[in-house]
Parts: sequence; C-alpha cells; structure tokens
Amino acid sequence: MAHAGSPRDSRRPRRTDAARNAESLLAAARELFDERGPDVPLDEVARRAGVGNATLYRHFPTRRDLIVAVYADEVTALCDQGAALIEAESPGEALFTWLDDFVVHVATKRALALAGTDDDDQRRTALFDDWHRSMRSTADRLLARARRAGAVDAGLSVDDLLALTSGAAIAATGADDARRLLRIMRHGFTGDQGSAGFVG
Repeated sequence: MAHAGSPRDSRRPRRTDAARNAESLLAAARELFDERGPDVPLDEVARRAGVGNATLYRHFPTRRDLIVAVYADEVTALCDQGAALIEAESPGEALFTWLDDFVVHVATKRALALAGTDDDDQRRTALFDDWHRSMRSTADRLLARARRAGAVDAGLSVDDLLALTSGAAIAATGADDARRLLRIMRHGFTGDQGSAGFVG
C-alpha cells in the first residue's frame, strides 16, 4: 500500500486533473464543431474548456488529433445506442430508431469525419475503416433482428440499407431533412408501408 505523500499518491490528482481537462476539451470541441465546423480556431476550444492553449496541445498535439478524438466519441455513442436497442420489444422500431440517429450522424458529422481522415496517414485511414465496420456491424445486428421479425423485406441487405440511408443523409440540407428522407424510404414512394416491405 502506498503511504501518504508517496510518489504514487502525488501523481493521482494530476492524473485526475488531466482526465478532467481532456473531457472538458472534447466537450468544448464537440460544441464548437457543431456550431461552426472543424476549422474553428483551437484557442477558442481551449477558452471554452477553461484551460490554456498549452493544456490543449499537451492532450491533442494537432487539430486532427482533436477531431479524431471527437469523432471517435460520436461513433462510440452511435454504436452504444444500437447496442441498447438490440433487445427492444419491436425490432422494426429499434432498427428505424437507430437509423434515425445514423442518418443525422452522417448528415451532420460527415465534414468532421472527412477532416479527421483527409490526409495520407495510414493510421487515420485504418481508424476510418474501424469506425465504418463498427457502424456496419451495429446496423447488421439490428437489421437481422428486424428481418427475422418480418419487420422489413427479407431481401434487404445491410449494404443496401446503409447506402440508401447515407445517400439520403448526404443529399439532405440538414438533420430534419435527413429524417424526412428516411421516413420516405421507410414507407416507400407510394406512401403504402406494406407495398414497400417496411412494415416495422
């Protein structure tokens, strides 16, 4: 057991402060990126987080390091939401509840994802691939459950689902428009849920 005043004890508050500062920086960056995009000046991120620039650069040496950390948190939250829905009572509603979050994610976070991976760094390319696999796996689990319940067309693949949803998100003018386009896809162009197979 470490005694009071030992090096181990003296380091613990600094580690706690460092973790708190990192969380504050991520929260501030997330807000500012949402408000103004990933090109916002980093000194504004530090100011909103209530820390100095040196603290920011100690945690995130480059803008892309900060962007990657923020976007990774967004992907984790999206996949956690899918995991929470996997046992929902209605498989069809669970799938489309998650797709509603996914279409907004693509519509509003695409610039962030591109800013974090738009270079020749193979590590960042690997990160992007990992994020894509995580989201695809989440969608696949929810879709498989919805197919077994007869809530969606049996021939609908996860690749089709994500391609159509992503296309709608990219074409949309914002989050609300992306959700509107998703509703159209869910119910089909005829407005008849049954004819489109999306009966969840």
